[in-house]
Amino acid sequence: MRKCFLLLVLLFLSISEDVHGFDITGLQPGSPYGAFSAFSAESLPKGKVSFTAGAEISKSPDFYRFLFKSAYGITDTLELHMTIPYISQWANSVDGFEDIAFGIKHRFFDEGKYKPSLAYILNGSLSSGRKEFSTDGRYGAGIVISKRIGPFNGHANLFYEKPVKSKFEGENIHDEIILIPGFDFAAAHNFKILAELFMRKSHYSDKFDSIEGRVGYRIQTTDVIYTNFGIGFDLKNRKPEYRILFSVTYASPSGKKAIKKIYEEE
Repeated sequence: MRKCFLLLVLLFLSISEDVHGFDITGLQPGSPYGAFSAFSAESLPKGKVSFTAGAEISKSPDFYRFLFKSAYGITDTLELHMTIPYISQWANSVDGFEDIAFGIKHRFFDEGKYKPSLAYILNGSLSSGRKEFSTDGRYGAGIVISKRIGPFNGHANLFYEKPVKSKFEGENIHDEIILIPGFDFAAAHNFKILAELFMRKSHYSDKFDSIEGRVGYRIQTTDVIYTNFGIGFDLKNRKPEYRILFSVTYASPSGKKAIKKIYEEE
């Protein structure tokens, strides 16, 4: 299966061509919950943390993005998130931080036999001050729906992002809308296939200007380490750019319940 996936990656790399511009990262999920950018309604247990170091390689436009993500379980249903992106080798060799994103995710409805789990996200971004990849700050909200059917765990995210200012560096900035359906499929005990469709109406457009498919996998290499690998390709322009996604996550173990032994007297 992994050999077939690598062949698929090489195929997408061979047919890619130059297309349009820069996309702002925003708040991102960490393993083992969700897909690449799609959040799951599941959350870390109370007092548990996760730390993720990741990287993206993008073609057309060409740049490297390095990501640091963290999450903390305030309660069993409430998480605190942070995402810090750094861009390297953007146009004219401009390097620097994107806007740093903070947010909370609260699961307010647990999954039932026929019902999905529901969560909302409130988030905001602090301005990096770089006109090349900043909106000078923004804030927003999102809704997350998750449902497990056998080995499939499906997710649907809808986000609305509003810039603090209507103009930045003389350029008009619109409200952003992001829609992400996705799923993870448990192909083996420690191996999941990930897929999502990322659709964005960006701050610089009045309509959906980016539709990207992303496929890949997640390996649980130890009880606390998760490794993600994937590739994204543009669907809207039919001359896809591609991006390679890689990340490693440490997630503190949730702990095991002690098994009580009952002894009967003879």
